[in-house]
Amino acid sequence: MPDFAAVWRSIQHGLAALALAALLPAQAMGSKPANEMLPAPVEGYNHTSANINRFSVNRAGGPNIGPYQGGGKQSCCASLPRQWRPGLMATVEWEKDPNPMSPFRRDQYGRILPSEQERVRAEFTQHRAVVEIPRYEKSCGLNVHFLPCNQVKVVSYCGGYYGDPGYPVQEPLKMKEPKTCPK
Repeated sequence: MPDFAAVWRSIQHGLAALALAALLPAQAMGSKPANEMLPAPVEGYNHTSANINRFSVNRAGGPNIGPYQGGGKQSCCASLPRQWRPGLMATVEWEKDPNPMSPFRRDQYGRILPSEQERVRAEFTQHRAVVEIPRYEKSCGLNVHFLPCNQVKVVSYCGGYYGDPGYPVQEPLKMKEPKTCPK
């Protein structure tokens, strides 16, 4: 009887060798095409009082972000072209908990009761935005900023971190929510 694990490993090694062989001619030429896609870690900043339960950029997931928090946690990976081009867009999808401090009824072990979980999940809202990625000189990952009124900004910036004078997003981390949002 054949060892299926060994056969599977052999198939995997063959596929990996085939993929490597396909890449070698491009590397041997030494060229780096402008439309070459590079892995881009995803990091988020939440400038609101809501909790960002989860988010994605072009379907690449990002971490949970508490109210007025961000940075320091990256997820892998979205992709960006090596060179920026006009009209470069990102699709950001996220789930928001507008009341992250709402109290929960718990059982004797401290677990949230299932009925409470359903009530809280019913308050969650789903959002989607397609935004332009501003010009970058070098791909350094994607930083997603969640702003009041379900607005988002996405940047790729290599010159420092959020809070540095040259960073493209200068909004404070703790932003006040307006009473009404523009349509």
